[in-house]
Amino acid sequence: MEEHYSEPVSPTGQYFTSSVISVSVIGVLESEIPIDNSHTFSLLKDLFLPINPRFSSLMVKDKNGKKHWKKVDVKLEDHLNLPKFPAEKSPEFYEECLTDYLSRISMEEFPQSRPLWEIHIIQYPTKNAKGSVVFKLHHSLGDGFSLMGALLSCLQRADDPQIPLTLPSMIPTGHALGSGHGFCRRFSRVLSGVVNTVVDFGWSLLKSSVLEDHKSPVRSGEDGVEFRPITITTLTFSLDQIRQIKASLHVSINDVVCGVVFLGIRMYMQAMKQELTNAKSTALVLLNTRNIRTYKTISEMVEPDDDDSSWGNRFAFLHVPLPRMAADPLSFVLKANKLVRRKKNSAAIILTGKLLDALRKLRGPEVTAKYIHSTLKNTSMTVSNIMGPVEKMALSNHPIKGLYFMVVGVPQNLTITMVSYMGRLRVALGTEKGMIDSPKLKSCLQNAFDIIFKSAISSTA
Repeated sequence: MEEHYSEPVSPTGQYFTSSVISVSVIGVLESEIPIDNSHTFSLLKDLFLPINPRFSSLMVKDKNGKKHWKKVDVKLEDHLNLPKFPAEKSPEFYEECLTDYLSRISMEEFPQSRPLWEIHIIQYPTKNAKGSVVFKLHHSLGDGFSLMGALLSCLQRADDPQIPLTLPSMIPTGHALGSGHGFCRRFSRVLSGVVNTVVDFGWSLLKSSVLEDHKSPVRSGEDGVEFRPITITTLTFSLDQIRQIKASLHVSINDVVCGVVFLGIRMYMQAMKQELTNAKSTALVLLNTRNIRTYKTISEMVEPDDDDSSWGNRFAFLHVPLPRMAADPLSFVLKANKLVRRKKNSAAIILTGKLLDALRKLRGPEVTAKYIHSTLKNTSMTVSNIMGPVEKMALSNHPIKGLYFMVVGVPQNLTITMVSYMGRLRVALGTEKGMIDSPKLKSCLQNAFDIIFKSAISSTA
């Protein structure tokens, strides 16, 4: 009898479930009140599962070895976890318990006998919340844009559930060329774009094959780091202060964030090992490749994959070298602006996508997955950013105080993720235990932000 499949697994989904790499996303919602889990099963059944067929599907292979999603009956109890910690302890104790718990589940593989997601309800007060809801979803289900859209469909505004959440627009800021010099300016841009494409694509090929970053306090260069325990720590920046820096330097918000991260990393390297302060290091900055300005509704996102708003994995890596240590902290923001602006005037990302597609067709998804694994392993860190709501959210009448996420299973010692919410930017650091001093790194990033903010304000005084 012929098997019935919902849809084929996307190429990226195949890469992320290969023998060489398995990537998942962990998201944490922090509740302002103790969590009542009495409605959990009904919420999962009525709100979560209907979002996308993949949440009710197994990943299986057909007789030709191609992967497909196969619809199954979901046993919700297999996906829900209620961990037990010692009773009557302090929030600091439970904070440590949560950190250890997140580290443990980040290393666990999903059973192939059920859909690739799970929920963990932490009913203990930490320093930041009265309780936490932890989502773990395999990256083959979708990228950060898809999963944020799914999350938002389960949440309401805390002040009035009838009013939709307000989301920031994805309109690009800065970097637009004026039209004053007509043909000469257009020709110059096309010519520089060709040069940038050749240089960037060639460098990307080298970085994905033979050219590795230097070993440093944030990169061990060892094999198998994706199987080692990690620590997830977070810090928060004010979006208003980021906008002040943006206005002062005439750059984008992403330029400011990248500049802070790059300066903070260099300060950490300097503090940990002076001679490696300026080690050659590269960040893979993730870009959403959808040509849209805001999140779509779930019904719009589950349209066929050739639509820009569709569900799935639609992102690309941008190789960005970390600037060398400099006396002027603002130079990190300005260099980030220059680097990203130059790389966006390049078709290297498109060519890399074509290369991966050709490699998959000629050699298969396993070989392509090895290429992606090498791309990640040869660099020092991944940096990704997702936009969240402006107003306070609520999940089943539980006001959400904060949220953050982390990408796990990548062959790097350091991963940095960011999400905006209620006027704040929450930065999460995924660091290898025993290799990176996460409190020190967090302190360096905070110091970098404070220094850049002070310098930017002083420059306009």
